Amino acid sequence: MRCFIFLTIFLSAGSVLAQETVVRTGADILVESGFDRIAGHTVGLIVNHTALVGDEHLINLVHASPGVTLGAIFGPEHGLRGTAEDGEAVQDGVDQLTGAPVYSLYGKTRRPTPEMLSDLDLLVFDIQDVGARFYTFISTMGLAMQSAAEAGIPFVILDRPNPLSGAYASGFVLEPEVQSFVGQFSIPIAHGLTVGELATMIKGEALLPSLDSLELEVIPMQNWTRNMQWPDTGRPWVPTSPNIPQFETALVYPGTCFFESTSGSEGRGTRNPFLQVGAVGVNGSEIAAVLNRKSLPGVVFEGVEFTPEPLTSMDSAPKLNGQFIQGLGIKVTDRRTYQPVEVGIHIFHAYYHAVPAADEFLTRREWLARLSGTTKLAGMLESMTPEEIIASWQEELTNFIQRSEHYYLYE
Repeated sequence: MRCFIFLTIFLSAGSVLAQETVVRTGADILVESGFDRIAGHTVGLIVNHTALVGDEHLINLVHASPGVTLGAIFGPEHGLRGTAEDGEAVQDGVDQLTGAPVYSLYGKTRRPTPEMLSDLDLLVFDIQDVGARFYTFISTMGLAMQSAAEAGIPFVILDRPNPLSGAYASGFVLEPEVQSFVGQFSIPIAHGLTVGELATMIKGEALLPSLDSLELEVIPMQNWTRNMQWPDTGRPWVPTSPNIPQFETALVYPGTCFFESTSGSEGRGTRNPFLQVGAVGVNGSEIAAVLNRKSLPGVVFEGVEFTPEPLTSMDSAPKLNGQFIQGLGIKVTDRRTYQPVEVGIHIFHAYYHAVPAADEFLTRREWLARLSGTTKLAGMLESMTPEEIIASWQEELTNFIQRSEHYYLYE
C-alpha cells in the first residue's frame, strides 16, 4: 500500500467568530463531549477533507484522544484530500501520521468489506454533502451502513448542514430501474435532508435492503434550522470536491449537472464549473434572452465566452477542450427564491431545442436517466414544455416530502 501524510487544513475562523450564532456540527458536539459516544471503541472513520472541527481534522483529534482507538480510515469519491478528479479511482494507502490503514471506497470497492471491518467495533461518518441525490457521498454512506449492519457494528453519523437548506426539495424521485452509484435511493434530486436525517429515512423506509438490524445513531447539530442555507450557518465553505469550489456552485449544481449527459459543456475546465454551460453552435446570449423573458425567480442569465482547458486538480481532460464556446452564465440574484432543479430544466430544455441536432447534443441518454432519476426526461424534452416537465414530478415529490417529515431532526 502507498504511504501518504494527511495534511491538516487550516481555515481562518475570524469570520465565523463574528457571527452571533454559528451552527455547530455533530463533530463539534462529539469532540466537546470528550468523544463520549465512541470512547472505549476501535473506530473506523469515513471522512474526507471536510471533516473539520475548527481548524483541526477529526482524524487528528481522534488519534490524539486516549479513550479511542483509530482502527481504519475510509475515503469517498475524490479521496481523503478531496483532490481526485470526478470519476477517478482512488487507491488504498496508510496514513503516515496515525499509522491507520486508509481504504478507498471509490476504487476496487464502493463499500467496506468484512476484512476491512474485522478489527473495528464502530463506524463513524463525517462528510459534508451538498444536498443532491447524484453527489456520491450519500451513496457511500448508504453502502457503508449496509456493511456495518452485516458486520453487526454500530454506525454513527456526525451531522452537518444541507447547504441548500432543509426547506427545498425538488425533482424526479428516482425510478428503481435507473438505480446506480449516482442514485442509490428513491429520493428526489434535491432531497432537503441532512445526511443524518437521510440515513434515518433510508433505514426507516427500507430505501436500501438489509438495514433492519443496524444500530444507527445521529449526533445532531446545534443552532441549525430548516430554512438555513450555507451562508446562514456562520461556517466557512470548504470545497466539497474539485468542481464545487464555492457555495454558489453547490447551489446551481443540482440543475446544471444535466449537461454531463450531453456533448456540451457543464463548465468543467474553467474556474466557474456549473455556473456556466454551453454547446458548440449555440449562442448563449440568445439563450439568455429567452430565459430572462421567463422572469424565473432569483436568477438572471447572460451570455459568456469560455474555452475549456485542463486545470490541475479540477479536470485534466474537460469536454470540448480548447474549443471556444459562446455560453450561458447563471447569476443568482436571490439565493432564497432560486430553484436550482427547476432552473436546470429550463436551461436544458432551451439548449435541447436550440442545438442543430438534438441527438448529437444528448449523447449520453443513459447517464441523463441516472442523473434525473427517470427514463422519461429525454422524451419529455421533445414533447413537453419546461413547466409541464416540472409539473410532472409534483405528486411524487409531495409524497416524498410527507414521508420525509417523519425523519426531521430539526425545526
